[in-house]
Amino acid sequence: MNKKKKLTSRSSGFTLIELLVVVAIIGILAAVGIVAYNGYISSTKKKSVENALMQLSLGQTEYYSDNSTYYGSSGGGTCTSNAASSDAVEDALVGKTELFTTEVGYNVCAVQDSAALYFLIAKETNGTCEIKLTGSTQTITRTNC
Repeated sequence: MNKKKKLTSRSSGFTLIELLVVVAIIGILAAVGIVAYNGYISSTKKKSVENALMQLSLGQTEYYSDNSTYYGSSGGGTCTSNAASSDAVEDALVGKTELFTTEVGYNVCAVQDSAALYFLIAKETNGTCEIKLTGSTQTITRTNC
């Protein structure tokens, strides 16, 4: 009778297969979550850049009322954006306010195309995304984003 009891008794706990299945499911959920989180962060940064460009646009209006011209280089709608150009644009249009920090991952430059037209162009520092605000229409366009 003792021998029969040992054969039918079962220990409580999880098998190795059950544990591997649970770990695989958790891994899949984590991978999906990371991809969704990175997309959320990227879209949030782009929206933040668009808001910063709108603030700089208000600064352009004030700059124009003081100087009868818009701030920026004359360059046919293109310019080189880097940390130095971002600092110069921010200083001229919004004072010492830092809108484009390293955490945002974008730099900005300003172009005066004519007396009545300007562009504010933000480019991603480690990528190809370009967000451009056209001053005359206050429209924002994204390229390669």
